[in-house]
Amino acid sequence: MNFFDLDDDIKRLSEMAMLKIKPQFEFLEKITEHNQLKVLAAFIENGVSESHFAESTGYGYGDRGREALDRVFARSVGAEAALVRHSFACGTHTLTVALFGLLRPGDVMLSVTGTPYDTIRPSIGISGTKGRGSLMDFGVEYRQVELAKDGGVDFDGIENTLKKTRVRLVYVQRSRGYALRPSLSAETIGEIAKLVKKHSDAITMVDNCYGEFVQKCEPTDFGADLVAGSLIKNPGGGLAKNGGYIAGRGDLVELCACRMTTPGLGAEVGATLGQTRSMLMGLFNAPHVTGEALKTAVFAAALFEEMGYEVTPRWSEPRFDIIQALMLRGEKPLVAFCRGIQSGAPVDAFAVPEPWDMPGYDSKVIMAAGAFILGSSIELSADAPLREPYAVWMQGGLNFHSAKMGVMLAAQRVLQTK
Repeated sequence: MNFFDLDDDIKRLSEMAMLKIKPQFEFLEKITEHNQLKVLAAFIENGVSESHFAESTGYGYGDRGREALDRVFARSVGAEAALVRHSFACGTHTLTVALFGLLRPGDVMLSVTGTPYDTIRPSIGISGTKGRGSLMDFGVEYRQVELAKDGGVDFDGIENTLKKTRVRLVYVQRSRGYALRPSLSAETIGEIAKLVKKHSDAITMVDNCYGEFVQKCEPTDFGADLVAGSLIKNPGGGLAKNGGYIAGRGDLVELCACRMTTPGLGAEVGATLGQTRSMLMGLFNAPHVTGEALKTAVFAAALFEEMGYEVTPRWSEPRFDIIQALMLRGEKPLVAFCRGIQSGAPVDAFAVPEPWDMPGYDSKVIMAAGAFILGSSIELSADAPLREPYAVWMQGGLNFHSAKMGVMLAAQRVLQTK
């Protein structure tokens, strides 16, 4: 039965893409199975029960569900401890809490993946926020090591900086953000952490957004001291209504907990208000949903390659986050792509995305996100700043079959602009 009015060209190109990517899907299934069983084991080992879903209010003292969620999450990502809370407003808030929890006046923060993603820059103080309470306002010094010309990590540059400067925290952004450089594997992040430990006692902290459950391992398995991210991306499985997580060394997680609440209270307070069930269920679903998002990204890469566009990563290349970048060569096809993605969404498909001046960004941005959870990027979504090189960054897909249709509708809109 034909539910959507698709051009024959799009159907043909889609069939060609599907044949090409079949071996890649088999590879992704193995990763998904491994991670799903890892998470299942974490639930069983920590004795998750119906009683853990009970709501707490007020101070939330003695909330067993909150404590179980932290333990299960930590076990799932290879960490000593975790702080998983719906009260984190977004990924940027979560990362900011971690940075303020770990850094003190006079400390040096070193980003080793170039300039961080747009929205975290004001928290650091490198993007027009003087006097508003950034890290730099509190006397934290910021430095960075640029990426190598090929977009990879400049290990020599990191080593030279660590030899010359007493660094408190090394910051690693795993995903590409609004850039075309490769995302980082857990193994590469482990190499950074090893280099850091060789030359200093600095903390290696990872912005792990979009990277959770993409590989069989996490950065914490390879020596990263702390990872942090958003629950409306991979680890929320499309069910967490909001929130974020911080996971890693127990002493560091405790410092972050004291920043999240107050010194002396740390992780012992914070009512769950009935959110524990959706966060635990989302975590349980996260490996499978992440696998579906990866399939969607691989399909999009193959389809747009068939259409003659440059993509990164290519369909056959290793993936270390769920993001797919497509170079669409102009404003019109970029806007058309986002409108096509929106038209295939289960929620707000009738909406027409328009570029706008989004807070935290230095140019107009267009976003497509017809999601059950507002702003969720584990659901099929796409966004792009309207600037060179006119690339769109697409991610998510709760299930491959519906997400595939969204990509095909977007491809059809792009073809219609030619």
